[in-house]
Amino acid sequence: MVKTLEACDHCLHTPMYFFLLNLSVLDLGCISTTVPKSMANSLWNTRAISYSGCVAQHFFFVFLIITEYFVLTVMAYDRYVAICHPLHYGTLLGSRAFVHMAAAAWASGFLCSVLYTANTFSLPLCQGNAFDQFFCEIPQVLKLSCLVSYLRVTGVIVVSDSLAFGCFVFIVVSYVQIFRAVLKIRSQQGRHKASSTCLPHLAVVSLFVSTGIFTYPKPPSISSLFLDQVVSFLYSVVPPAVNPLIYSMRNQELKDAVWKLITGYLSSNKLHISKPI
Repeated sequence: MVKTLEACDHCLHTPMYFFLLNLSVLDLGCISTTVPKSMANSLWNTRAISYSGCVAQHFFFVFLIITEYFVLTVMAYDRYVAICHPLHYGTLLGSRAFVHMAAAAWASGFLCSVLYTANTFSLPLCQGNAFDQFFCEIPQVLKLSCLVSYLRVTGVIVVSDSLAFGCFVFIVVSYVQIFRAVLKIRSQQGRHKASSTCLPHLAVVSLFVSTGIFTYPKPPSISSLFLDQVVSFLYSVVPPAVNPLIYSMRNQELKDAVWKLITGYLSSNKLHISKPI
C-alpha cells in the first residue's frame, strides 16, 4: 500500500518516503521469508525443510533484518537533518545522496548476510539436525554445531554486534539532538508537525531493537521451548506487520494520500444512468 501511495501521490516523493518505501519492501520480504513455509508445514503436518531451503531462508532473513536496521539508522539521520538543519536539507539529502544511502544499506546488509550464512553453515553439525523453531534461526542453527567449530563465527558476531551497537548509538544521539531542537520550537503547531514525523520512526526502532535484544542476549537460564518460539515470533513477524500501521496512523500526509486515492478512484468510477428513450 505504501508503494502504491508513493507512486500515485507526488507529494510523497521525498527522501523520508523513499526510505519508508524501502522499509515497507523489507518488511514484506521478512514476512515472506518465514511465514509461508511455516504455514505450509502446518497445513501438511510436517516440520521438515531441506538443507538448501534452510540456507536460503537463513540468508534472506538475515539480509532483510540487517538491511532494515541500516535503513532505520539512515532514516534517523534524515529526521535529524530535516529538523535540526532544515535549510541544508536539500543539500545534505539531495536526489543522489539519499539513493546512495539506501544503496549502501542494502549492500551492507547483503555483505553481512553472506558472511553470516557462509560461516554458520560451514560448521559441522554435531547435535543432530532438528531444532524447535518455526524457521531457520541463527541461534538454533548454532546450537547444533560443534563447540570448537562454533568459535569460527565469533569474529563475525563481534564485528556485526559492534556495528549494530554503533548504529544504535547514532540513532540515540540523533534523537537527543532532535528533541532538543523540537523543544526550542515556539509554536505548538510546529512541535506537533515535527513530532508527527519522528514518533512513528522512534516507535518502529524501539519495537525492532527491543525484540531483537530480548531474543539474542537472552540468558540460557530463562530459555524454554515456548518462550523461544514466542520471542522469535515477536521479532520476526510482529514488527514487519505492525510497522505500516504505526506509520499510517501517525502520519497525516499518508492519511491524506490514502483519502485522495480513495476519492479519486470513486470519482473516476461513477455510474451514469442514461434516461430511457
